[in-house]
Amino acid sequence: MIKHADSSWERERVVCVCYSVRSTYCTSLWNVIDILRHNTTLFPRVDIKFDAAADSALSPILLHINPHLDLLFTAHHQRLRTISLRRLADPNPPITLTYKDVVLLSASSTRPTYPGEGLQYPGVSFLFDEDGTSGLGLSGAEALKSASNVGSSVREDRYREVKRVVVSQTSLDGAETDALDEVSECDTMEGSIQNAVLKVHDGVILYFYPTASRPIHIRIGVTSAQDLTCDLGAPLRVYYKEDERMAIHSHNRVPDGIEDGYFYNYFQLGVDFLISASNHLVQKVVVHTNIPGTPMFQRYQRCPWEIQGEPEDEEDGNRLEYIFDVISRFLNGPSREQMPSMQLDRTEDERLILPSSTTRLVGFDGIVLEVTEAAQVVTVVLF
Repeated sequence: MIKHADSSWERERVVCVCYSVRSTYCTSLWNVIDILRHNTTLFPRVDIKFDAAADSALSPILLHINPHLDLLFTAHHQRLRTISLRRLADPNPPITLTYKDVVLLSASSTRPTYPGEGLQYPGVSFLFDEDGTSGLGLSGAEALKSASNVGSSVREDRYREVKRVVVSQTSLDGAETDALDEVSECDTMEGSIQNAVLKVHDGVILYFYPTASRPIHIRIGVTSAQDLTCDLGAPLRVYYKEDERMAIHSHNRVPDGIEDGYFYNYFQLGVDFLISASNHLVQKVVVHTNIPGTPMFQRYQRCPWEIQGEPEDEEDGNRLEYIFDVISRFLNGPSREQMPSMQLDRTEDERLILPSSTTRLVGFDGIVLEVTEAAQVVTVVLF
């Protein structure tokens, strides 16, 4: 547990939820940022770092919470894997590190330890460098190298102080893992979507954690609003207005082009469902990728989706996800015809300022992709 030494009980409780070593492994990026956003007094500034030049949406994400914390999230499922606690001597604010109610580190106990560059235990490293990469190396080799120097005969090394603490998930068998690998399944992930298989002209199959859970098949024109509530629980929001620009992609349009229906928004799952107001059956399925730097970032948790074709398709079973060029070739089949698109700027009505705020809606038979200028798919709509 990491807490501010002078925090109130309420603040301590909030920080425990976010940074408890036991409970935060595998916590989603969406949940962590949501906690930080609701505690701006305690966390006034958070920097989000990612690879903007990546050719897909699969970039690891680093949250820097000044001055002490770095949180590393995995690329595919956006789950917390590594916590780096640094600048331990900085008193603004002072921090305390405890394990099972025993104080391991505090402003009054950060004192000389053992010789060498660091100490490493399963899942945690105590390092003597201030801003180095030890403990966060791509393969863990640097942390092991630091720990291997323990026992040095240099007398002065005994007076070095711990400057950083790195906490990371370990494998079940204790083997070394890559710091950028996806996290292993844990209790924190229970109830979250493991994978969403999108089936054009059919619907979506949702696979949940734990992996032994029964998958849920949501079919367009078949699954009802009551079915959704029974299988997924009540939505976080019911929204009764549709973007009219999406009304052209519907088989059942009213004459004026505006559909009569409402959305079930499951922000915590990264999924929306458009429900018909007449028969209360699912009309559309919308899944969100939650890509940093896009207007929709952090509105939804990432839904790890892939598109599945017809059983006779040669590419059936392949993971078609996030990269527009690959998906476009698959959906177009032998045709090289360029599909019609429509420009969309989500910042117009919300006064957001982003380096790249414009996306395109590209329509195919039974599916619409919202694509960024970097050819990243941020939203998929099945109808």
